[in-house]
Amino acid sequence: MKHLIAVALALGFASAAYAQQVAAPLTPITAAQQRTVDRLQAAALESNHAYEIAESLVTEVGPRMAASEAEARARDWAVAVLRANGFENVRIEPFTIPYWDALREEVHIVSTPGAQPLVAAALGGSPSTPTNGLEAEVVRFPNLAALEAAPNNAVAGRIVFIDEPMTRTQDGSGYGVAVAKRGRCAPVAQAKGAVGCLIRSVGTDPHRFAHQGGSSRQPAGTSLPAMAISPADADILARLVARGPTRVRMLIEADIRENAPSGNVIAEIRGRARPNEIVLLAAHLDSWDMGQGAIDDGAGVAIITAAARLIRQLPRRPSRTIRILLAGSEENGVHGGAAYAREHAGETHVVALESDFGAGRVWRFDTRFAENAMPHARAFRRALAPLGVGPGNNEATGGADVGALRQAGVPVVDLQQDGWDYFDVHHTPNDTLNMIEPAALRQNVAAWATFVYLAADNDWTFRPE
Repeated sequence: MKHLIAVALALGFASAAYAQQVAAPLTPITAAQQRTVDRLQAAALESNHAYEIAESLVTEVGPRMAASEAEARARDWAVAVLRANGFENVRIEPFTIPYWDALREEVHIVSTPGAQPLVAAALGGSPSTPTNGLEAEVVRFPNLAALEAAPNNAVAGRIVFIDEPMTRTQDGSGYGVAVAKRGRCAPVAQAKGAVGCLIRSVGTDPHRFAHQGGSSRQPAGTSLPAMAISPADADILARLVARGPTRVRMLIEADIRENAPSGNVIAEIRGRARPNEIVLLAAHLDSWDMGQGAIDDGAGVAIITAAARLIRQLPRRPSRTIRILLAGSEENGVHGGAAYAREHAGETHVVALESDFGAGRVWRFDTRFAENAMPHARAFRRALAPLGVGPGNNEATGGADVGALRQAGVPVVDLQQDGWDYFDVHHTPNDTLNMIEPAALRQNVAAWATFVYLAADNDWTFRPE
């Protein structure tokens, strides 16, 4: 009975919240715009065009490390695809970044009992070890805070192992907590005299895949070799350390260069009445190289391209300009987003958003609008509701590649995707095309087309008036 009462109360609160959303003022859209929204949603839910784009990228280009030859091929691929889909002003905006890639990455437990190789990935930015590797006893910490609190004499001369798991959440909020160890392990451990750093992979799966990811690149000689080991191997190492002293050998051979070429790919649907007002759609073109870069972020590239194409095919183009940003070199420092913000700082961006959380269904719509613009937010929510998208909060981040614009005051939104299992696959060899569900991808395209069309075809402003 208590359970039934709790369920009834929860449903009552949800109904009250929904009623409050409906009753609150919202900006009306015209009958013609509603017909266009219906047309866009129907077309998106019937089309596999986004899946075909993702399939083309992972098949014809494959993994795309930042500033690599493969990323350059991806830019050429993107230019060809965007032109073939009828976009205007398609171009590459080049920039350079520090280059990093791991040519060799190995971890071995060398003490007995338990001598064995571990599945590992060097963290982006890690320096090389000596040619024959480095060997030391492991000291385990359950989390980053425990390492930070440890006395220097507990760490000096050892390889630090942070064995912190990640919490699984629908919105991916567990990542922000768990990922801190990836960038902080090396500098904190080095300050205490450690010789190397291992972390449990930042992911939610129990599998024998290591999760790649960026660390903090520092000048040569001032950072520790740092690696992530698979969750299954982290469990083995933790058990061995609990039984007694355990020695590990790390070996990293990294290719580190300065001023390697990268770039952003830009395309537009020029606005018919307000062409200098820009609705920016972003995704990133690069990926780590253990997997295919399908969900991170081939899916995002496909979603925003397919959604914008549906709008371009309308009989009348929207009032504002819709701009696609396929950002380069996001994975190792969000270089493309920063370069775009510098290059286009003087332009009027009405709103910006990014698709970079895989291919799960959109389930919630978040904004970061001024209070005077909340009636517009409610109009978007009503238009998205038929797709199963619920109302969210007004604390959207927009995504990494539009982060610099958000900090400059540009309003952003999040079409929040279901990320319950996203971090099982994220940055692993399992990031492959078969992890994309076509029906979920179609729903994403429908949601993006709905929001982008309404944002571009109205004169609504989302900043303070």
